[in-house]
Amino acid sequence: MMRLFTEVAGVRGGRFSGESRKSFGLFVALVFALCVFGGGAEEGVAQTAGAASDQGSQQAVAVRDGKNDFDFNLGVWHTHIRRVLDPFSGSDKSMELDGTVTVRKVWDGRGQLEEIEADGPKGHWEGMTMFLYNPQAHQWTQSFIDSQAGVLTTPLVGSFKDGRGELYSQETFRDKTVLIRGTWSDIKPDSHHFEEDFSNDGGRTWVPAFIGDLTREKQSGEAGASLTPVSMERVDASSGQHDFDFDLGTWKTHSTRLLHPLTGSTTWVDMDGVSVVKKVWGGKANLAENKADGPAGHVELLSLRWFNPTTHEWNLDFATPSVGTLGIPGGGGFKDGRGDFYDYEEINGRSVLVRFSIWKTSQDTAQSEQAFSEDGGKTWEVNWINKYTR
Repeated sequence: MMRLFTEVAGVRGGRFSGESRKSFGLFVALVFALCVFGGGAEEGVAQTAGAASDQGSQQAVAVRDGKNDFDFNLGVWHTHIRRVLDPFSGSDKSMELDGTVTVRKVWDGRGQLEEIEADGPKGHWEGMTMFLYNPQAHQWTQSFIDSQAGVLTTPLVGSFKDGRGELYSQETFRDKTVLIRGTWSDIKPDSHHFEEDFSNDGGRTWVPAFIGDLTREKQSGEAGASLTPVSMERVDASSGQHDFDFDLGTWKTHSTRLLHPLTGSTTWVDMDGVSVVKKVWGGKANLAENKADGPAGHVELLSLRWFNPTTHEWNLDFATPSVGTLGIPGGGGFKDGRGDFYDYEEINGRSVLVRFSIWKTSQDTAQSEQAFSEDGGKTWEVNWINKYTR
C-alpha cells in the first residue's frame, strides 16, 4: 500500500508532454531516523544546521508558515480554461473549455485534492491535482494527472508572497526543455485566476500556455468533507480499473519492518495502526492514509494510486508529512489477484529495484510487502510486511 523506504525529489514532466522523470531515495534515512530514534535524529539534524550559522537560524525563523495559503482554493468552482496550442509561435490560437473544479482538504489538512472536469471542442476532459505543503521548505507542490494520459507530472514548487502564489518547475515541450511558472493571482473570496506560463530563455520572458479563471459555485463548506467522486465513468471491468476495489475501506494494520535492508541485518521492528482507503476522481484513483505507532516511533503516510487508461496499469506514489511532495511512482498491475509494482530508486547511494506487492487474503484481510533487489530482480529481500484487517 505504500513504499516507506524512499524519499522524493524531482523535476517536472510536462502537462503537455505527459512525461515525468523523478528520483527519490532519502526516505530510508528519514524514516529510520524518526522510527528508530523517535524523532531525535531529525531534531539533531535541525540543531546541527542551526549551529552552523546563527544568521541562517534567524533567517529560518523569519520564514512565514504558508500552510493555509491555498485555503482560498477550497470549494466548488466554475472554470473557464484557455489552452494556447503553440505558446512559442507567436500565434494566439487556443482551445477553450468550460467546466467544474472541486477542491477539498485531504490528509488532515496537509494537502488538497482538486478534481477537474470540462468540455470543449474536442469533447470531455478530466484532470486531478494534488496540492501538498512542505513544512520544512515552507513551500507548496502542485502535481497534475490528465485522465487520458494517466501520467503524473513532476510538481510545480513554490510559495505565496503578498497574496500571489508562484510555483516553478521545468518540462520538455516539443523536444526542448522549458521552464514552467504557475501563478495564482487576483484572489478574492469568490474568484481567482490561475495561469501557467512557459519560458525558453531562462526566465527572462514568459508566454502563457494555460489560463484558468474560476468563480465560486458553492461555499467551501458545501464541497463536503468526504471524497465523493466528481463524476463516474462506465468502465469495462476487464480494463483493470477496479483491481484496487478490495482495498477500499478502513483497516487495522500490523507492520513489520527490516531496519537495515541490504546489509545482512535480521533486526525487525513492529508497528500497529490504521489505514483508510477512499475512492477519488470517479474511481480512476484512490487515496490511502496510514498512521502507525510502535516502540520505534510514529509514521504517517499519504499514498496516491491512479489508473492509466492507456496502459491499463496502476501507478502508486506517496508523501510524508515532513516532506510534503510526491515522488517517482511505481508502475504495474494485477495478475491472479496479486498486484506487483516496480521502480528503480537510490538506496544508500546505490540504485536498486523496488517491488511493492499487495493482495487480498480473505474477505476481511489483505497483505502487502515491499522488497529490494540489487541484481535486477533475480533475487529479492523483503523488508516491509503489512497485514490488514477490517
